[in-house]
Amino acid sequence: MSIITENSVVTLHFTIKLKDGSVADSTHNMGKPAKFSMGDGSLSPNFEQCLIGLTIGDNKAIELQAKDAFGLPNPDSIHHMDRSRFSGQELEVGTIMAFNGPEGMEIPGIISEISGESVTVDFNHPLSGQDVIFDVEILNVE
Repeated sequence: MSIITENSVVTLHFTIKLKDGSVADSTHNMGKPAKFSMGDGSLSPNFEQCLIGLTIGDNKAIELQAKDAFGLPNPDSIHHMDRSRFSGQELEVGTIMAFNGPEGMEIPGIISEISGESVTVDFNHPLSGQDVIFDVEILNVE
């Protein structure tokens, strides 16, 4: 029987729920499970610790505080930009847009405020500051 350890490659389905029970994200919606290597940085260390010892077929609800899940909002991740950078684009509070980050990577940002010629963009993870519940179903352990 394959048990998850610090060195495992894990395939799992997960659903992320907020405390009110609403679903924030789910691999079921994408129609395919997630696969990652323990310790590769794709999951928080606290979340990985909750997976250790699980085996194929296990289902578990893992509650994480905001600081252990997607982190707390960082004021340094909120940027004020000149509206001219968005020429021709419809701007609306709550819109998620892709921005070019370092090394050409795309970084999602949420427009949080529009005031005159200033547009405030929040680059914090949309779930930062939220306590979440991960419902996991372990499909494979290598």
